Amino acid sequence: MTTRLLLLTLLGIIPVMLMPGFTSALIVAGIIVLLALVDFFLTPPPRLASLQRTPGPMVRLGDPTHSTLTVVNDSPRRLRLAVRDAWSPSAGAKSTRSRLDLAPEENTQVVTQLLPVRRGALHGDKVTIRSRSVVGLIARQKSFDVPAIVRVLPPFISRRELPSKTQKLRELDGRSAVMIRGMGTEFDSLRDYVDGDDVRSIDWRASARAQDLVVKTWRPERDRRVVIVVDSSRLAARRCGDGTVFDAALESALLLTALASGAGDRVDVVVADARIRAIASSHRSKDPVHDLSVALTTVHPELYDADWEQISSTVLATSRQHALVVLVTALDEGSVSDEILPVLPTLLARHRVVLASVEDPGLRELAARRDGTDEIFTAAAAESELLTSKSLQTRLRGAGVQSVEAGPDDLPGALADLYINLKATGKL
Repeated sequence: MTTRLLLLTLLGIIPVMLMPGFTSALIVAGIIVLLALVDFFLTPPPRLASLQRTPGPMVRLGDPTHSTLTVVNDSPRRLRLAVRDAWSPSAGAKSTRSRLDLAPEENTQVVTQLLPVRRGALHGDKVTIRSRSVVGLIARQKSFDVPAIVRVLPPFISRRELPSKTQKLRELDGRSAVMIRGMGTEFDSLRDYVDGDDVRSIDWRASARAQDLVVKTWRPERDRRVVIVVDSSRLAARRCGDGTVFDAALESALLLTALASGAGDRVDVVVADARIRAIASSHRSKDPVHDLSVALTTVHPELYDADWEQISSTVLATSRQHALVVLVTALDEGSVSDEILPVLPTLLARHRVVLASVEDPGLRELAARRDGTDEIFTAAAAESELLTSKSLQTRLRGAGVQSVEAGPDDLPGALADLYINLKATGKL
């Protein structure tokens, strides 16, 4: 029933008031019911319209996109429709309702603007159509399942740091205007000796032939292997800053992938918890960052413990040659002591291992508040957590594992700096 039918019913009260009686009320009610029934059969059914959704291109979180709903009138009757193109709340749909007037065999498109607030595969909800006639006393409504998926990639906010990190690598490789000599271990070329050169780099055979001192120059290693392991277990699901620990881990993996693949290294990314969730590789990929983003779009943390024995086996199977293995996980005392440390000897026998973890910025804030009794106890607990993290880093260092811990916004840059330092010192 529509508003027009309600108004008609209110108008029917007037003749009843002028001629009070059961007969007059029955006549007015019968006329209203008859008009409603006639209008019901005059109203075209919603199933006469054909619907198709066309989602817009995949975007990164924070960027707008859209969805196009095509409505086709396949019937010989005119359709007067009210359409609601519903989406899940996380899709950020705006202006989902529209009115259409379609002639026979006519079609039109309804564009719904979307501003997603969560990454992943966002599914469209049902499309509801309400049809009415010219009179508009009765409307016929039906909801249809019209599948559509909008893929929202991780935001990759840390890409703003990529130019500066890439510039550092170019300086190490000797390709910039500064012409800083690389400190790697791969032979690059020979040049004349100048004051200040390391005498250990003198090539005596070449010097004898040239009858002058000649030194070897080196460049950072290329075609190396980098394996990034992103922990998607329950420890990655906790809130940290504006997102989760897993979101910060993805940012770190994306930045390191872009940096290492640009430096000529091959990058493999493994996302795992109790099972292997996703594996992506930059090998034979024109855009490794985009491919990695697509592979990780639908991956979210699960409330399971990580199986580090299985993860270790996957890493060893992924790269049989010497590689830099980056474990992006939490510095949790139980997880590190009972699960990670036992598998480290197997990894360290073949690879160089680095552990990166997200530091909760709220811990230092809590540790600094000591105005009242309650805040002092809270500060003590926060200090205990910070000391535990430092203790775990010391244990990892003793086992031969470098570690880096930073806040969610700083971890991608800190991990990239560690990678550049390893390239500069020839430890890859």
